[in-house]
Amino acid sequence: MAWRNLGRNRVRTALAALGIVIGVISIASMGMASAAINQQASAQLGDLGNKVSVSAGEDAEENGVTQTQVERIDDLVSAGTVVEQKSDTTSLSSRADTVDVVTVTAVTEVAEPYNITSANPPETLHSGALLTNQTAETLGLGVGDPVKYDGSLYRIRGIITTTSRFGGFAELVVPLSAMADRDEYDTVDIYADSGSDAARIADRLDSEFNSYGRTEEKILEIRSTSDAREGVNKFMRTLKLGLLGIGSISLLVASVAILNVMLMSTIERRGEIGVLRAVGIRRGEVLRMILTEAMFLGAVGGLVGSLASLGVGAFIFDKITQNAMDVLVWPSSKYLVYGFLFAVFASLLSGLYPAWKAANDPPVEALGE
Repeated sequence: MAWRNLGRNRVRTALAALGIVIGVISIASMGMASAAINQQASAQLGDLGNKVSVSAGEDAEENGVTQTQVERIDDLVSAGTVVEQKSDTTSLSSRADTVDVVTVTAVTEVAEPYNITSANPPETLHSGALLTNQTAETLGLGVGDPVKYDGSLYRIRGIITTTSRFGGFAELVVPLSAMADRDEYDTVDIYADSGSDAARIADRLDSEFNSYGRTEEKILEIRSTSDAREGVNKFMRTLKLGLLGIGSISLLVASVAILNVMLMSTIERRGEIGVLRAVGIRRGEVLRMILTEAMFLGAVGGLVGSLASLGVGAFIFDKITQNAMDVLVWPSSKYLVYGFLFAVFASLLSGLYPAWKAANDPPVEALGE
């Protein structure tokens, strides 16, 4: 009966259902967009949150981190890998006279900072060199080819793969011995086991090097990327709430349309409902009938909206993550379920007043019209 009643005014019912469809598409699509952005951001950041970077502070007497300070950092870091680095810039040229300006990093521990592709990727670098993939491609260089830095030749032992879809900066990695004439290190990176460990290490180093009695000097600049990652995560949560809020407005507007449809329907059928009440149909049965109509309207609109949102979500993921099938995993597909349930709930809520009004309308007055 509830389904038949909805078909009495098909245009009005269709318009109300269309509002639900648009609302569900808005909620689900914006939720999946936030999931896609969050997934891509997480892939870009990788293990960024596990890293602590140390460099000379504004109150330091030296221009870098001294060997004594590095040894003290080693003593303080019980769980993690300490990677001391020196840096420079140089120009590399190919056989075709292509020139590329690259950053030069002198380092020993290379397994933790870099993703190296070669037959036997080195864990430590005492000879040879590493080169980023984009620079190697630009200059036509590969494993085994020589590169020249500061008058010395270094044979490429591996290619550094950059995971960013936007590419990485040009970098040549050489052994620390290549910059043996420089006493201080430009940076010291600590790779912890987790973001919480990185935060604890940063606090410990800050307390050790930068706090002296009542005054606080910045001998070393200590940056924990776990703070940056937490900031990104906080931004993503805010973005998701904002997008869902915008989408919810569309569904609220659709709920008003459903309220109008159900209210007009009960007014038009007032005499019919009065007859039902007069022959013994109870208030509760009238209430359930009207609410069932609202639920059907929300379920149909929610189902169509969820199916349409699936296509929209696949398009969004294809553009952002380059993998449309990611729309099927729970962190994104859950918004299809949420959109459907929200549609049914909003429809039932919109049908409460019309149902209550119809159920409590005195039969005598209804039959009198």
